[in-house]
Amino acid sequence: MQRFPSLSIALVAVALACSKGTAAGSATKAAQVQPAAPLSALPVSAGDSLTDAADRGRIMGRDSAPVWFVMVSDFQCPYCKTWHDSTFRMIQKNYVETGRLRMAFINYPLHANSLPASVTAMCAAAQGRFWATHDRIFDTQDAWKNLKDARRYLDSLALASGADAAQLKSCEDGKRVEPLIAADQERFQKAGVGGTPTFYIGSASMVGAQPPSEFRRVIDSVLASPGKGK
Repeated sequence: MQRFPSLSIALVAVALACSKGTAAGSATKAAQVQPAAPLSALPVSAGDSLTDAADRGRIMGRDSAPVWFVMVSDFQCPYCKTWHDSTFRMIQKNYVETGRLRMAFINYPLHANSLPASVTAMCAAAQGRFWATHDRIFDTQDAWKNLKDARRYLDSLALASGADAAQLKSCEDGKRVEPLIAADQERFQKAGVGGTPTFYIGSASMVGAQPPSEFRRVIDSVLASPGKGK
């Protein structure tokens, strides 16, 4: 199973973010945060071929990229959607597709329909359809966030992204990816994550839906550093 690198976490700045039990954002002063243990040393759930495929499927970019860009996100968080709509595609085009960053998505569900959305996305990831499904889930957040049972709608997004219906149903009915999602959240809670979206860029971190210019500044600074902190 994919293990992410050890990170030395410095909170670069704080902006609006979702926190447990509320969708409201908050602004706090910059602080220094240290993880309970190096992230690569924390336990993750035992994998099988499907969960290993799902784990790999939520990673984008070249193995040779010098820096990890790890996003801790919640599909129902409004600030995660704001960041996705304003900044995600810029980073994907300018940094991931050019081989400078390797991007990974970490599930941190905090809202009523966040877990079903993560399950659909990760079951799609097992078929190599994570990122297209990820985009459709964020793009349609207002349509599914208040549904009493969002699974059918979310599944339609995965199918539109090319996922096989029978495999998707088997994965979801069998609760195959829930342990992976739970391990994501437990691992990053131990690392000090208090809200979404949170980002780790090499040895730096950022919290909240900050503007694209801030992400460019931090990413460029990390890429220019000698060690790069991958």
